[in-house]
Amino acid sequence: MGASVIVKQARTSAGVSAVRRAAKSRRHFRLRKKVVGSTDRPRLVVTRSSRHLFVQLVDDSKGVTIASASTYKLTGGDKSEQARQVGTQLADAAKAAGVTKVVFDRGGNTYTGRIAAFAGAAREAGLEF
Repeated sequence: MGASVIVKQARTSAGVSAVRRAAKSRRHFRLRKKVVGSTDRPRLVVTRSSRHLFVQLVDDSKGVTIASASTYKLTGGDKSEQARQVGTQLADAAKAAGVTKVVFDRGGNTYTGRIAAFAGAAREAGLEF
């Protein structure tokens, strides 16, 4: 995909400036060239909206979601605290599914704030990135 196509796709969503959307799209495509999940090491996908954090373990060879968690039904605490709770929940679900090693796909998001809080909690709960 060329850079102009990425910028055109990024322009369509609303709420964030076009420059920031294009930058996130570039980071995401650059990351996805390298990150591929497999049966023994699934991809840990993080999707961040302005309000919630959605995460799932995906086996790309089969196209199957192994485990998932989100902040959608969590209450209490700030967004970073909720991200830590989701990290612990996902690590527990992954262990139940027999997964201990994953490939981290931050989805073009920068590794700060909620993403870093989630990743730290998942590592503490036993996932290896």
